[in-house]
Amino acid sequence: MNDREMQEKKHARFEGRLLFVGFGSIGQGTLPLILRHIDMPRDRITILTADERGRKEAEDYGITFVVNPIRRENVEHVLGPLLSRGDFLLNLSVDVSSTVLIEYCLRNGVFYLDTCIEPWHGMYTDGSLPLASRSNYGLREEALALGRRYPGAATVVITHGANPGLISHWVKQGLVNIARDLMGDIDIPRGREEWARLAMSLGVKTIHCAERDTQLADPRKRRNEFANTWSVDGFVSEGRQPAELGWGTHEKHFPGDGERHDFGCGAAIYLQRPGMSVKVRSWTPDEGPYHGFLITHGEAISISDFLTVRENGKAVYRPTCHYAYHPCDDAVLSNHEMGGKNWVAQPDYRIFMDEIFEGVDELGALLMGHPKGAYWYGSRLSIEQARRLAPHNNATSLQVVVGVLGAMVWALENPSRGMVEPDEIDYRRVLDIADPYLGDVVGKYSDWTPIKDRGWLFAEDVDPSDPWQFKNFRVT
Repeated sequence: MNDREMQEKKHARFEGRLLFVGFGSIGQGTLPLILRHIDMPRDRITILTADERGRKEAEDYGITFVVNPIRRENVEHVLGPLLSRGDFLLNLSVDVSSTVLIEYCLRNGVFYLDTCIEPWHGMYTDGSLPLASRSNYGLREEALALGRRYPGAATVVITHGANPGLISHWVKQGLVNIARDLMGDIDIPRGREEWARLAMSLGVKTIHCAERDTQLADPRKRRNEFANTWSVDGFVSEGRQPAELGWGTHEKHFPGDGERHDFGCGAAIYLQRPGMSVKVRSWTPDEGPYHGFLITHGEAISISDFLTVRENGKAVYRPTCHYAYHPCDDAVLSNHEMGGKNWVAQPDYRIFMDEIFEGVDELGALLMGHPKGAYWYGSRLSIEQARRLAPHNNATSLQVVVGVLGAMVWALENPSRGMVEPDEIDYRRVLDIADPYLGDVVGKYSDWTPIKDRGWLFAEDVDPSDPWQFKNFRVT
């Protein structure tokens, strides 16, 4: 089957009701692909949102559009008439508690999927809360605790877009590719323990979610405006959270402002600075070396946790994992402007879509420390490719949208799995659905390391005897 046939294939049939909660750029990009690939009547789909954004796009497809914001006090009242057992809640909102929606779905037999774990509005920047409580680590632990209370419930997939989401599957494909290049044909790991043992046997020490977005738009970012190629609300929220990263067992030096958690899995640490203020070095095939922001993301925690090897209750192997994000240049300027105002967001914002005239989003997993050096595996998707492949999308949104589509199909095919993370689901099934929409799917080796060509500013950053150990995180 060629890519064109894959792009027209019905992957699943669904007879329940589908409720979108939130309908920003990702929701608007997801709807046409659901209609294309999931066999269900349009009159069974409802969009529930807090404002008028996306109304025209919904009406163009004949989809019911309801403005009725979900608040702490009205969750049952709003969702009750719209969802019952066997229905599906697709949560693409911001400022609505994911765990509240997750518990509603687990309790009532409703399928659920989101792209990140969101708190109620204001929690990310609530100075009355300790930083650990405002972290993705804390939100994840809260969600996982809910999942343990409802084993075998209707399938709930948390944090599955591009990253988190597809990135976990690219890590697995990257591990398989490296192992085959080193050892020949191998058996595909089955289950968490075998994947972790494979990563340990390969010597993988560090995994970056390495992303460079080069999309350009006209008009460019304006003064007092935050411009981005995907949700500004989402980016600003996560960027102002504490920087977080999965923390490897090989690390010998600890960041001066780093903190460990005294609860949960223990796979990650956080810094006492917002992620938008912390720079790290990374690499992608087209861009080469670059500076990225250490934005907190769920994959940094879940991948490190999933690949942990424990013996007698002690972690003997775990890779360091973090996001290294260089957004589009106008988003970098927006971030710089916001940082100068002590992280108070600009009054105006704009999501680049139709005004983009060139550029690529290069997003993948960079696995380092193994005998072949560094290996990047992921998607190189141009704006021209994205526009040919799907309406209402740019290169960034489409990578997220097909992650949503792939996980949604998997959930319908596996209806009683309870709560799962991206690392726990069939990576090849999701990638087979997503790949036709990902432009050039690339795997490439490199001899790059975090200290290669780093320049004098980074002389203290990494222990030269082991380039995979982070000695110090610095704003540069």
